[in-house]
Amino acid sequence: MFLAGDVGGTKTNLSIFRPQDGPYAPVAEATFLTGEYPSLEALVGKFLEETNLSVECASFGVAGPVVGKRASITNIPWGMDEEQLEKELGLSSVRLLNDLEAIAHAVPYLKAKDTHTLNAGKPVTNGNMAIIAPGTGLGEAFLVWGGSRYQAHPSEGGHVDFAPTTPLQLDLLPFLQEKFGRVSYERVCSGIGIPNIYQFLKESGRAEEPAWLSEALANAKDPTPIIANAALEENPPEICAITLKTFVSVLGAEAGNLALKVMATGGVYLGGGIPPRILSALEEPFFLQSFKNKGRFSDLMTNIPVHVILNPKVALLGAAYHGLERTEHL
Repeated sequence: MFLAGDVGGTKTNLSIFRPQDGPYAPVAEATFLTGEYPSLEALVGKFLEETNLSVECASFGVAGPVVGKRASITNIPWGMDEEQLEKELGLSSVRLLNDLEAIAHAVPYLKAKDTHTLNAGKPVTNGNMAIIAPGTGLGEAFLVWGGSRYQAHPSEGGHVDFAPTTPLQLDLLPFLQEKFGRVSYERVCSGIGIPNIYQFLKESGRAEEPAWLSEALANAKDPTPIIANAALEENPPEICAITLKTFVSVLGAEAGNLALKVMATGGVYLGGGIPPRILSALEEPFFLQSFKNKGRFSDLMTNIPVHVILNPKVALLGAAYHGLERTEHL
């Protein structure tokens, strides 16, 4: 049997599966609060002890870059090392991969129920595919056909320079530069980006903040869901509506940028925790308008399919598929 994991800064999802059953039918699975454990070895050891199941190999998607078989997670003082994990857990093989790379491994195998289509397009058989995932941060990855199956590749594309495309965004850029110096897409197009857009609108006087919203935000640990949920109401506060419209427009533009960079004629997939929660906003015209607004390449963009990944366990599925691919069970 194989062990798959999606290791995040807040929670960690683990599952054990048999190759013949596939990742959609785990033998056992559980969710743990990451910060309650001193290491990944301790967390996984607890899971294996509770299940009393014997596994041979493991693949873990982690929320951070993987370099030289080692990885770390922002805000969690863990150092993860493949060889150390093998030794401590008594496994024959352990692989660490970036969480967006893990999602990419799952994309070719997603079922119809796992996605929602924003643009049907005209997909090219075996064409490259791209994943852009706004969650707490902004992750990106891509897939290239390898002759017999797709090969997933990680990226830190969410940290490239933010490029404004509207007059409002042109004014937003110097506001953020004053706060952060360099401004990446993640500063605008992510969970940490939504409050940045909101603060700009408030401080620049472009929209007023209602008293009830000011009070709610003052008492909130995380302002992002409050702003986004308010924007989705039937009569949203103007400041929230503009914030979400700006966010969605920037996401559309960067999704289009990524599609051009990797020639994603097989499709673009929106992952992360935010897109499924704002489907109604993504279905408004300004998302696809921004996605397709690439000058002489607008016709090409119209033919590129765009899908939202709805399955909240897609990174866990991807880690499992990665394990199957490694052992040639696919």
